[in-house]
Amino acid sequence: MSRQTKEYAKKLVAQMTVEEKMSQMLYESPAIERLNIPAYNWWNEALHGVARAGVATVFPQSIGLAATFDPKLVGQIGDVVSTEGRAKFNEFSRRGDHGIYKGLTFWAPNVNIFRDPRWGRGHETYGEDPYLTAELGCAYIKGLQGPDPDHLKSAACAKHFAVHSGPEAIRHEFNAKASKHDMYDTYLYAFKRCVKDAKVEAVMGAYNRVNGEPACGSKTLLKDILRDEFGFEGHVVSDCWAILDFHEHHHVTESVEESAAMAVNNGCDLNCGSAFLHLQEAYERGLVSEEAITEAVERLMEVRIRLGMMKDYPSPYEDITYDKVECPEHVKLSVEAARRSLVLLKNENAFLPLDKNKIQTVAVIGPNANSRDALVGNYVGTSSRYITPLEGIQQYVGDDVRVLYAEGCHLYKDKVEFLAETKDRFEEAVIAAEQADVVVMCLGLDATIEGEEGDAGNEYASGDKLGLNLPGLQEELLETVTAVGKPVVLVISAGSALDLSWADAHVAAIIDSFYPGARGGKAVAEVIFGDFSPSGKLPVTFYQGTENLPEFTDYDMSDRTYRYTDKNVLYPFGYGLHYGTIRYENAQISCAQCGVRDAVDVSVDVINESSYTIHESVQAYIQHEEADAYEPGYQLKGIQTVTLQPKETKRVTISLKARDFAIITQEGECVVRPGSYRIAIGGQQPDARSAKLTGSDVAALVVRREGEQTPVEY
Repeated sequence: MSRQTKEYAKKLVAQMTVEEKMSQMLYESPAIERLNIPAYNWWNEALHGVARAGVATVFPQSIGLAATFDPKLVGQIGDVVSTEGRAKFNEFSRRGDHGIYKGLTFWAPNVNIFRDPRWGRGHETYGEDPYLTAELGCAYIKGLQGPDPDHLKSAACAKHFAVHSGPEAIRHEFNAKASKHDMYDTYLYAFKRCVKDAKVEAVMGAYNRVNGEPACGSKTLLKDILRDEFGFEGHVVSDCWAILDFHEHHHVTESVEESAAMAVNNGCDLNCGSAFLHLQEAYERGLVSEEAITEAVERLMEVRIRLGMMKDYPSPYEDITYDKVECPEHVKLSVEAARRSLVLLKNENAFLPLDKNKIQTVAVIGPNANSRDALVGNYVGTSSRYITPLEGIQQYVGDDVRVLYAEGCHLYKDKVEFLAETKDRFEEAVIAAEQADVVVMCLGLDATIEGEEGDAGNEYASGDKLGLNLPGLQEELLETVTAVGKPVVLVISAGSALDLSWADAHVAAIIDSFYPGARGGKAVAEVIFGDFSPSGKLPVTFYQGTENLPEFTDYDMSDRTYRYTDKNVLYPFGYGLHYGTIRYENAQISCAQCGVRDAVDVSVDVINESSYTIHESVQAYIQHEEADAYEPGYQLKGIQTVTLQPKETKRVTISLKARDFAIITQEGECVVRPGSYRIAIGGQQPDARSAKLTGSDVAALVVRREGEQTPVEY
């Protein structure tokens, strides 16, 4: 940000009364007409498309975008989302509509770490890996904010700072305890990158306490780490009504006035909620100074200036017109993103793709076969058209193939019709399967049962999952239909990992579609019938049950995610099949021996032996051979997506900096140690389970780093 906009903000705020300043710290900020400051509502959402304000292009949910492993694609999507947000804002503003969900401050992305598969909000994130989360989060932020920091296209917000990843039911009172190692190794890394590399304009605090301090009023988080260590210059917004939790649930203050003062004094500038309505009394009681209020409002005015909301500092984006909203180019990108997000988990004897010329009848069965909810996830806009898997298959095969449909069962209840007997749709599903040549089973979850506390209708866990099994009667339905004896393709729609052990052993093929966006059923049909090869990779680990997972409330990273466990893994992080084979050869490193601060390039030939054009996510992992017990194993430290034509070979090089070899000590220090490091480069993790599933190993090279243990910038 420039000195000009900072000085403008200071000049503007200097003309306000203290009461006017405090009015601007509420998410519903009133106009100050004498200063030509228009009314503004800060609350808007754009997790995977402009949300909650009518029609917009609905992209795959964030967890699906993470499966692309492609920062460039995610950045393009961010740019499209900000274009549509600008188009809406421009037109709404012309008509005097400054309501909620109409602004340019988007409370996205969610860069929390999906540390536990039971967390209901995990599908809002980019998965379980800090590096992947940081790469994709930064790309989305840059797409949203545009190339000119002094003239923002929109303002992004990295949330929820920090250490938030369930449990939802007790988030307003919960104290997440994390060691310094886990804080810096896992929970803070993506936020740091969003601040340092992407210059994210805003950060949102979390509901929970972190090591005893409420996140939205934490001196440690907001002052010591975010502003002093990370150098954050933007504004901090509370999660919605989180400041009330200080006295109502966390019991760290006695009153709403004390809570509001605690938040402001520790660096929270904007209140989503009502606590800051009480700032006047807090100020009169001497709990908060005018200087602290002024500092907060200067930050808020500064971003509004850069967004072009003041007449004498116009925006270059004021001419973006409403016809950009859900235009054909944007819809095309959303379908392409859906294609890229699909992960092929199993394909026994190359059963897929299907040849529609050899099929007379296909049965599409399951509660997610014709569900719009299973397309879109949460924090979502309205599409002018939805294409479910059933509709996608019907449109794809036309009149050439008969398509039978049976719901089979409710998503999680024991019957579909209220007055019916249990399993009231089972027989219809069996009949459809018996008449078909092949069955496409569409099972999983949707955001009505996995999501945020208060949003999801999950009466048992407030949006979280109690376990990893398919809910309700779905597992029994799958077994019943499979017993008919027809080949089964299982399409999972879900934002989190499920235990698919039975399906892995008994069905011909499994596709994970996540929540693929409004028109995602088109992509599902196209991949089943072979218009393109799947290329997605899992951004989370799929486990066989929860037996080896720690308690959900335990925030220690031991035995969590691929970085810290290999127990009971069904499908590993980074895994995904293609139609055909991608082969890796001639892996090399630029130096086998170097200094502890030196960069290392790792290169490999990537060979497409299939008959398809394939987008391959090349992954580089690093492991210190002499790692201490508390340190992670192999860690993803480099990704590069390469597009390969059939039979094409490309040489891919990934540069690894000193920071990529660093470890976080138990004291939270970031250092590079001397010693031997294994570098693995390929299309998957260098683990035994991935090798077994793909039939191929990943080359591991060794580099020796000489010198003394050296601190590096976190």
